[in-house]
Amino acid sequence: MTIPGRRQAVRLPREQRVAEIMRAARAVFVEKGYEEALLSDIAERADVVEGSIYRYFENKRDLLVKVIEDWYEAMLSDYDQQLSGIRGTRNRLRYMVWRHLETVHEEPALCHLMFQIIRSGADYSATAVHELNRKYTHRTLDIVREGIDAGELRGDIPLRLVRDMMYGCVEHRTWAYLRGEGDFDSNHVADAIVDLVLGGLAKAPANQPRDQTIALRLEQAVARLERLDAESAPAVRSSSPSKKRRYLPGRV
Repeated sequence: MTIPGRRQAVRLPREQRVAEIMRAARAVFVEKGYEEALLSDIAERADVVEGSIYRYFENKRDLLVKVIEDWYEAMLSDYDQQLSGIRGTRNRLRYMVWRHLETVHEEPALCHLMFQIIRSGADYSATAVHELNRKYTHRTLDIVREGIDAGELRGDIPLRLVRDMMYGCVEHRTWAYLRGEGDFDSNHVADAIVDLVLGGLAKAPANQPRDQTIALRLEQAVARLERLDAESAPAVRSSSPSKKRRYLPGRV
């Protein structure tokens, strides 16, 4: 019997219900941050009763982990698709750095949730996000290995150091932006960072001492980064806390 004025419950397939809850959760986490996000808010956004969330997720943190996991999987799929059509060590490295910069620029709140909430948790190494993050950064190391195997790059520098240098530059360059000061151009910054990294990795021409070549390339790349810093001197932006709050991500 239908009770007048009462909305009829619609039983959706499990996958569709989970997807709707996760979409709602992502929106609420981005708008309010982890601490201020309530499961009741997420339930209302997903048009379910709060108890339904516990049918699919253990708690709020488990729901956040799944949201970040879904985000990473989408990024990795896009990376693989785009990289398949890019040739050349420099072009492939540049794409990785550029895309990472674009992610920080477009999704500062999700970066915060990943690096300040998920990665700082004691259970991080046991989550699927941890493995996805390894795959994410290993895309960069694989490109460097390909360059070494092709004889383009030196093979005597630890790959983890190369990774830390690249993503450390990204972190430093985006610091002011994520505090709400200044801005950055992903294209220009990606070029400068890749030039800096490859300046230290590229093999020297046979007729020129390696140390001299490396020093020259590094000086040019550092000068370029410094010029970009000067050109985007931090002018504090007015921002709405709910829409434009900027967060500092940790290193990938």
